[in-house]
Amino acid sequence: MSIGFGIVGTGMIAQFHAQAIAAIPDAVLVACFDMVGDRANSFAEENSCQAYTDLDEMLANPDVQVVTICTPSGAHLDPAVAAAKAGKHVLVEKPLEITLSRCDQIIQACEESGVKLGSILPSRFSPANQALKKAIEEGRFGTLTLGDTFVKWWRSQEYYDSGGWRGTWKLDGGGAFMNQAIHNVDLLYWFMGDVSQVIGMTATLAHERIEVEDVGSAVVRFKNGAIGNLEATTSAFPGLLKKTEIHGTKGSAVIEQDSILVWDFEESRPEDAKILEECGASSATSGGAADPKAISFIGHQKQFEDFIKAVQEDRTPQIDGYEGRKSVELILAIYQSSWEGQRIDLPLAGDPQRPK
Repeated sequence: MSIGFGIVGTGMIAQFHAQAIAAIPDAVLVACFDMVGDRANSFAEENSCQAYTDLDEMLANPDVQVVTICTPSGAHLDPAVAAAKAGKHVLVEKPLEITLSRCDQIIQACEESGVKLGSILPSRFSPANQALKKAIEEGRFGTLTLGDTFVKWWRSQEYYDSGGWRGTWKLDGGGAFMNQAIHNVDLLYWFMGDVSQVIGMTATLAHERIEVEDVGSAVVRFKNGAIGNLEATTSAFPGLLKKTEIHGTKGSAVIEQDSILVWDFEESRPEDAKILEECGASSATSGGAADPKAISFIGHQKQFEDFIKAVQEDRTPQIDGYEGRKSVELILAIYQSSWEGQRIDLPLAGDPQRPK
């Protein structure tokens, strides 16, 4: 039996959701919702599904079993909660939401309704990142000492001017960290473990008419004792490939975009040659470094496939709401540190208050 999907919001990222669903044999895109009728109808015609301008009507469709949320970041809460209360499983595009309290409301609604919740962070599903995670779990790095991630992208002024919600605290929830670098923030958590402390600095240097940061840097201490560095910007022309570096007492690895540049361990293994052959330095795309449309839907497809299996097998998806909440918390801690000029301990007691 195919799993029926409904998409809420028909902007750019919704097209990647539609492509991912179309590529999965046991999934079908049933419906889409947008408050603007022309957008809903255009998306529905392009993707052969039913258009709705009333969310409750779409949620009443029994053929819709999973709802994916593709609205602006600060508008994830209401449709996600509505979908959960309607008994639909929920997949939310990154970030899960823009505050911890809003993340928690989504998590609570899904738990109370007994539906699955997934937070879309597809970078975890790339073969290179999967190989790196496996090597960490197998202890190949020895004692983890340093974990760094860099997202040095470029976004034009026209990008921010193209949507009234872009670059606002209310709907974007933040800038280079919350919107662009959140995938790598999540990866660093996933690789290195939970964070205990953070010191962050942010600034707005290259763009006009935005409220949020377009450049930021942070140093973190992980609970295992290791140190980490995070850099994020939309002000690095012409836009570089994102990079993650993991180091330990017995090995080092560097991944640029989805390609392994360094894979060096004290003890080599036979599978290393295959890993380098399959995931070596040959990135096929810019990965959104300068163009947000220049990404692949394959990561979404793999995450959707895991979510479908979680529904069918009645298990927790690999990236649930609690996992999605972690990257939001670290980013909010970076912002709090920047605003207050001091080191911040995690977990946060609540959402930080932005200066007036």
